[in-house]
Amino acid sequence: MSPEPLNGTFPLLSLLIWLPILTGVITLAFGNARPNAARWFAVVSSIVVLALTVPLFTGFDFSNPGMQFEEARVWIASYDIQYHVGIDGISAALIALTTFTSVLVLIGAWGSVDQRVSQYYAAFLILEGLMIGVFAALDSMLFYVFFEGMLIPMFLIIGVWGGPRRIYASVKFFLYTVLGSLFMLVGLIYLHLKGGSWQLADMYALSLTMKEQTWLFFAFFIAFAVKVPMFPVHTWLPDAHVEAPTAGSVVLAAIMLKIGGYGFLRFALPIVPDASWSWAWLPLALSVIAVIYVGLVALVQDDMKKLIAYSSISHMGFVTIGTFIALSLVRENGNATGAELGLQGAMVQMISHGFVSGAMFSCVGVLYDRMHSRMIKDYGGVANVMPWFAAFMVLFAMANSGLPGTSGFVGEFMVILAAFQKHPLLAFGAAFTLIIGAAYTLWLVKRVVWGEVGNAHVAALTDINKREGFVLGAFAVGVLVLGIWPKPLTDLMQPSIAQLAKQIESSKLSQQ
Repeated sequence: MSPEPLNGTFPLLSLLIWLPILTGVITLAFGNARPNAARWFAVVSSIVVLALTVPLFTGFDFSNPGMQFEEARVWIASYDIQYHVGIDGISAALIALTTFTSVLVLIGAWGSVDQRVSQYYAAFLILEGLMIGVFAALDSMLFYVFFEGMLIPMFLIIGVWGGPRRIYASVKFFLYTVLGSLFMLVGLIYLHLKGGSWQLADMYALSLTMKEQTWLFFAFFIAFAVKVPMFPVHTWLPDAHVEAPTAGSVVLAAIMLKIGGYGFLRFALPIVPDASWSWAWLPLALSVIAVIYVGLVALVQDDMKKLIAYSSISHMGFVTIGTFIALSLVRENGNATGAELGLQGAMVQMISHGFVSGAMFSCVGVLYDRMHSRMIKDYGGVANVMPWFAAFMVLFAMANSGLPGTSGFVGEFMVILAAFQKHPLLAFGAAFTLIIGAAYTLWLVKRVVWGEVGNAHVAALTDINKREGFVLGAFAVGVLVLGIWPKPLTDLMQPSIAQLAKQIESSKLSQQ
């Protein structure tokens, strides 16, 4: 049965979720005999899905903090599980990032895979639909189904089209995520038994003791910490990035990691605010370790992909710092404005990280397609033979270093500013990563891009073609627009962020 929208509105969210899944299944029908037809069909399908986000924003009420474009229908009646979807400003921003990145991924992958092409493109389309479903789900079991379902296409992407150690990396990725999410499933079942509903809105209204909240907090914390990933459960990510094809690395870094940060905002903070506040020191401590220690680990890498993977973990630490510093500002100081700044910073950092990390992995993919090597020592002086590519890579490197005027600066600055209001030493530790980030990023650029031509293989390189230029150019536009004019994004999210901060501030422990 098809879902019914509330208030008679057009089921736009269902179309955004199921159209890429349907077209992914159709893409499989092209088989191995018609690879170009499969490529064209998949790319056009992703462009159509991106176009469908336009009415999502033109019809969006920017002043409304609640859920919009809601659709609800009974799914599994015997267990009262509903197909219930809707978006607010937080999820709308992440859905836009998903559809935008998916188009660039499919265009960028055009010439990089020549085996099982239809299956490759189908996996990405299906993955896109499942990720949109995660950001739109308002029924907790529907969220869990999408959350687990998206592991399957990514597992296949790494395991089938990955590098020499692809089986090890794909199994490690799958096991870490599945085992972590099992704790979340137990927590969701408990909340259902407690309140009789799977709906997130009903779970927000539950009265829970501190003991209950603490157990639930750790159930959510384990699941989403693995997804971010936070130190010390981050070790699956470098392996997955190194072995995944370029398109897989881009999606993994640009979108899938954001689901961890989104989970904290959608589940942990509003459902168990008291336990989240009481235990906020733990994610804050682990985040600072990630920001500094993992950044230092990135500094000594000799594989470009692994360096960017560790960089990704370090920068995602800002997301969890902004999220949990907001709790302290609200619950201890009553500073709702500072809390909103921290939450806004976390969200802006997620979107920025999507652009920057996706662009950096795309740059590595451009070089790998030409020389089939990710080792830094095999390059040198690339700017002499690939000037356009060098210009893009330097821009993205500056954004990765947090240069003002790029998106990499905005979110991190907001998080540091919020942290300084409560914990100046924590803010200093977070800011220290700007120095570390500049060190490993500029050291990478110096060895790969600048200097004399390193060898005959580099001398034979050709500059980016129009397709590659379009992909890198689109990422560059995102990096610069968000860096220079972040107001449209912050305006989109502000009402929902303010409502979340108010919800945290007003929540009280029940007396049982």
